[in-house]
Amino acid sequence: MIIMDIKPQHQDVKAFIRSQLNLPPSAEEIDLASMYNTFSLDLPLRPDCIFKDENRLYFIEIKRSLVSIDTIARMRLLRELWQKRQDNPLDVHLVIAAKWFHQREERLAEELDIQLIKLPWLLNVSPNKEYQSSGMRITSEKSWKIVSRLLKENNTSIRQLALKEHVSYGWAHKVIGMLIEQNVVKKEQNYVHISDLNTLLNGVAWERPLKNLMIGDEFSIKFQGSFPAAQEITSILKEQNIQFAFTSFTSGGLYTGYAIRHDAIYLYIEKNAYTQFKDQFEDPTKTGVKAYLYTPDRDIFSDVREIESVKVTSPAVTLLDLAGLGYSAMDLTKVMAEKYAFL
Repeated sequence: MIIMDIKPQHQDVKAFIRSQLNLPPSAEEIDLASMYNTFSLDLPLRPDCIFKDENRLYFIEIKRSLVSIDTIARMRLLRELWQKRQDNPLDVHLVIAAKWFHQREERLAEELDIQLIKLPWLLNVSPNKEYQSSGMRITSEKSWKIVSRLLKENNTSIRQLALKEHVSYGWAHKVIGMLIEQNVVKKEQNYVHISDLNTLLNGVAWERPLKNLMIGDEFSIKFQGSFPAAQEITSILKEQNIQFAFTSFTSGGLYTGYAIRHDAIYLYIEKNAYTQFKDQFEDPTKTGVKAYLYTPDRDIFSDVREIESVKVTSPAVTLLDLAGLGYSAMDLTKVMAEKYAFL
């Protein structure tokens, strides 16, 4: 058996890996013991877990420490032996998941067709104890003020972050200190900056999935385009004095000009106004654009903007929500992050 730094005993870790591989719910996890009874090897080669999606197998190695050339070599050997010893071998896709990688190993893995997945800093997985988070939520309202301000300032001191966001210096120092430990933020003299945006965004998606805030299920509304729908709904709800704000794809597209989804709208609304909204706008023919409604987990209505007659969440909340959509919104999320300092 391979000497492994992490044994994936926790479904949280596997769920994150599944999301990064974009596996459908139908993809099954293969029982390692039964598989190795069929496919026996007289070598210490065994992945941490295996997923099967139609005609493809995913051999996955999970590391707590840095990935070595030895790990890459063992994974490559495992694939070659599997393909050689099976009469009708399934296609094998090799995956190594870790919190960070050296550039040399990244280049080698790419050359050998091995996919690398960077685990969020929040996954503190150990072979000797139960899964625990760091104890601090980077997406909490107070923590996200520090993170989003750092994105805006790009290179600043911890003291300035605290002053500009009216947060205590101790809290700001704790947030930045955790991100430094996870190689998401770097400190040079007295200034800090974000050094690994991808890991930051992955961590947000893991910790605060936007779907967890959704009210009910998606439903169709009586509009054929998302932008005119957002404009009309903005006008109507303002007249009715209902608290609301469009977010994620809707607000992100308006802030960046990058893309606006034409088939759906996304908005926060007072929870007690959900039924009224649905009664007023739902399309019984189910031919209109889709509506996704969310209940706020923080104060988002006191800091909203209006762009092209559409009431939208602040840039900070929009970026948080886009990151919370994970892989499906990654392109727009990165554009939003890149333009964030100018919004």
